Amino acid sequence: MNASRTLPFRAGFLLIVIAGNAPAVFAQQPGGAIQERAVVMQPLQVVGAAEIEADHVVDAQTIERLQATDLEDVFRQQPTVTVGGSVGIAQKVYVRGVEDRLLNVTIDGASQAGSIFHHIGRLAIEPELLKQVEVQDGAGRATSGPGALGGAIRFETKDPEDLLRPGEDFGVLTKLGYFSNSEGYKANTTLFGRLTDDWSAMASLSQTDHDSIEDGDGNELPGTESRQRIGFAKVVGQLPADQRVSLSFDARKDEGERAQRPQWVRSSFNPVYPLEGERHTYTVNYDFVPAQNKLVNLGLTLYHTNTNLEQDVEDRWGLYYGEVESYGFDIRNTSRAGDHELVYGVDYRKDQVNAGYDEDPDAEEESAKVHGIYVQDDFQVTDKLLVTAGLRYDDYQLEDNSGVSFDDEGFSPNLGATYEFTREFSVNASYAEALRGPTVHDAFKLEGSQNDPDLEAERARNHEVGFNYDNAGWSLSGKVYLTRIDDVIGDPLFGPTRYENLGELESRGILLAVAHQWKKLRAGLTYHRNEAELDGEALNTYEHNGIGTSIGDTWVADLNYAFSEDLAAGWAGRFVTGIDDLDTSVGEIDKPGYGVHDLYGQWQPTGTEDLVLTLTIRNLLDKQYLDHASNEDFEPIDDYEGIVGLPEAGRDIRLGLAVRF
Repeated sequence: MNASRTLPFRAGFLLIVIAGNAPAVFAQQPGGAIQERAVVMQPLQVVGAAEIEADHVVDAQTIERLQATDLEDVFRQQPTVTVGGSVGIAQKVYVRGVEDRLLNVTIDGASQAGSIFHHIGRLAIEPELLKQVEVQDGAGRATSGPGALGGAIRFETKDPEDLLRPGEDFGVLTKLGYFSNSEGYKANTTLFGRLTDDWSAMASLSQTDHDSIEDGDGNELPGTESRQRIGFAKVVGQLPADQRVSLSFDARKDEGERAQRPQWVRSSFNPVYPLEGERHTYTVNYDFVPAQNKLVNLGLTLYHTNTNLEQDVEDRWGLYYGEVESYGFDIRNTSRAGDHELVYGVDYRKDQVNAGYDEDPDAEEESAKVHGIYVQDDFQVTDKLLVTAGLRYDDYQLEDNSGVSFDDEGFSPNLGATYEFTREFSVNASYAEALRGPTVHDAFKLEGSQNDPDLEAERARNHEVGFNYDNAGWSLSGKVYLTRIDDVIGDPLFGPTRYENLGELESRGILLAVAHQWKKLRAGLTYHRNEAELDGEALNTYEHNGIGTSIGDTWVADLNYAFSEDLAAGWAGRFVTGIDDLDTSVGEIDKPGYGVHDLYGQWQPTGTEDLVLTLTIRNLLDKQYLDHASNEDFEPIDDYEGIVGLPEAGRDIRLGLAVRF
């Protein structure tokens, strides 16, 4: 690798450092009120109990203050997560430099698998619906699901009970938003209520409409306008004998005039065409938790997700369709016996991908399925020592577009320990593996594609060491990590579409943070340094599409002040250092650094949440920049004109009004 950034350690050498995560953690109370917990600064969550499986949590209040409209907004203050792409439909998520294709992503337990078009993102969620988002960095617990090579992201949507106040039977929440940069608007109405003493329901409708965005230099970016319509409904019931069931339906539609390859700028070879995408998800969650039986805490998730994309390349081949359909289940039980908390279960998922022209949209077809069985134990050996150990077994089967079958299976163990020297200070270490066999590929690349007949399963090995300190309003924590993913599967550039094992991906880094609470003021500073390579060569978005990319050293800072219970304001900054002379197969490129400032203010004029006014200013200083998670600028290289991602939006003033009846 030839790039002017190198970590202070190489593979296999671990160094304990101070690290953590700055954002505050909030609890959402019945009636929709958001209240701070006693300890609002929660740096880096360390696995210390079975229910703690996340390294970072994005809460509902943070999402509301940012007036989030897409994934980049949701993860804007997360140091290990980077989202690239000015267009929501083209956004890709990277955790520690590893693309979301190598993560296990769920919405209320429903797996979001497969990919339709490698030039767009495969994940989408309406932030308005989110109760919280959990991020697990790197392979971890056996309960993370199949194929969690680079970690897991779990989106959790709101329940009716999260919105209803005590003693309230019905309510309506209406939100209106205006976005200055794109001259766009957003409207959302949510109805929620109790059907009976044991049953409640909610229904939410959202619509957004944005014109083309402008970058920091005031240039309009063609192909960035969008129209979205989102519908969501959920029914929750308390059944006899400590049972609970939840049924939900999520539908979203995104349409607009987009570049043929939406994550690149419009150019002579990348004109603008109509693009339309839809997703429908049906989810059933069932829980049985007998109050007097510690051996039974049963949970079941059933889901069906259908995602499709339609692109009209009108002056060439016309309409082309891609579709991904997934369905599956996860059933698990938690048993508490003595000093052990044991989680065990089975999961299953089947994916089918189709693609084709208007005359036969299902001409191309590929299907895969995975069966899994897992167990995870948290053993409180002593008052100070917690040991976690788990094991997954997964069996992957693929029938590819050429009629060739693949079958891979294997075990994924994990082992970790946390030792608490005092109530304030603890150290931890963990090792985890994750397996993923060959699975379905990009729908828009099925035609003419093939797999190497000797294709092997991908296997991740993740090592982490860290510590956590929390006392008198101060939070310090530390983590150093090393992840290796052997036999990474990809489709190399400059040749036929052929998926093969490309080599070993290595992601290593450190995470540093300090945070403090002074009565009404809280502040935090986080530093993340990551180096992601494939067989020793630094990753870049263009050549390693679907695998990962190189992100500069990232600093995330925030200040929040509560003037009163009714008025709060804050600032957040994200600063990324540049990467110079990054080697690629076609020449050296640079990834310039940038710093972006955001402000927010939130006011309840009536002293209640019945009326909330929010002002958010994104990119306060109108910075012109290309996010490191977007396609790098290859244009200085001969014959690579147009190979560059879309710049981020310039200053965006967002005004929000929320009225509750």
